[in-house]
Amino acid sequence: MKKILKKLILGNVTKTDPPPFNPLEKRIQNIKAIWNNTHQDDNGLEKLVRLFLSSSQLLFPGIYIKHFAFKKGDEYVDLAVDFYVLLKVFFPLLILINHWQSNVVMLGIMIYLMLETILYIPTLIFASDLFAKPRSYKRAMLLLFLNYIEIIFAYAVLYSCDNYLNKPLEHWFDAIYFSTVTSSSIGYGDFYPATTWGKFLVCTQALLFLFFVILFLNFFSTKIKAKGYFDADNLE
Repeated sequence: MKKILKKLILGNVTKTDPPPFNPLEKRIQNIKAIWNNTHQDDNGLEKLVRLFLSSSQLLFPGIYIKHFAFKKGDEYVDLAVDFYVLLKVFFPLLILINHWQSNVVMLGIMIYLMLETILYIPTLIFASDLFAKPRSYKRAMLLLFLNYIEIIFAYAVLYSCDNYLNKPLEHWFDAIYFSTVTSSSIGYGDFYPATTWGKFLVCTQALLFLFFVILFLNFFSTKIKAKGYFDADNLE
């Protein structure tokens, strides 16, 4: 059973020489490379944004989780990141179900983790000069989808913190429903923002998901080269 679980969770554990630098050292080198224009001759606002994005990752737990898992191997880094992403998905859901929105500590932790997700994706694309491509772009797409779900749940918590909408949210799932509808820009009209803060949340979520879905899903989908089931070369 242990061997089966190891095969299921870790896949093929490769015995390769570890990279010369751990994830934390690589992140610091990446910041230096942007500063020194090693790989891109940028300046002004572009360089400031790239420096901010790359440096911001040092403020969040993700890079340190990768750093400690790195000692076990690449497969364990992937596994640690998977569990961390799932934790970030379920944490706002837990807040909603247990009505912990009034708990300042819980709310602060959720916003802190949500900011990491919001900043990580543009960092990955615009400010990762020294990082190799992921072992699997399909896995990266799956994690991106989980990031999408995380932000839907996190905004649902923010909407349920007070009476920001035209009528009260009677059930915790109503907040998820409104957040999902907002992120997809559908707008059925049963719920809509009635306060300035509510309108601000809706605007930021709509802009975020427009940026998130169109730009980043397009970026990753163009990188997937593996043949699918319906490709002509796979016909028997």
